[in-house]
Amino acid sequence: HIRDPKARMQAVWNYCKSKMTCEPDEPKDENDGGDQDEPKKGHGGCGAQQPLIRKEGLKLFVQYKRGKDEDEDVKSLQPDKRLFPPHEVYTALKKISDSDLHLLGLSVDYARPEWMILTVLPVPPPPVRPSIAVDGGTMRSEDDLTYKLGDIIKASANV
Repeated sequence: HIRDPKARMQAVWNYCKSKMTCEPDEPKDENDGGDQDEPKKGHGGCGAQQPLIRKEGLKLFVQYKRGKDEDEDVKSLQPDKRLFPPHEVYTALKKISDSDLHLLGLSVDYARPEWMILTVLPVPPPPVRPSIAVDGGTMRSEDDLTYKLGDIIKASANV
């Protein structure tokens, strides 16, 4: 194991970036390896193809690479590229186990990946907000955050 979490995360990234299939466990053979004291531990792979995740603007897309042996009918069943909505990203990040987080070099208590997606926007009450000049500087208001939140909501609606 690599002690430095950043170096560990980089090592995991370098190892995994070329893996495009969730490799399934080897089938157990009754005759093969019967004299071993310790059975080989599986990693629980499902055999599914792993997509490439690409960012375009503020949106994430998943892209599947097609195999050389796939024919036209199979190509039409699975899309080349599809939108990866935030709720699916959040669900995928939430499914990462504590042991996997430790292997990735992330802290279970302080750096859960799903915490990087804002699901709740904290807003301080008006008395603690700083006052700002509104509409040309003649009026002062502590409600600047309300204006900014309105801008965020309008931008989200446009996206």
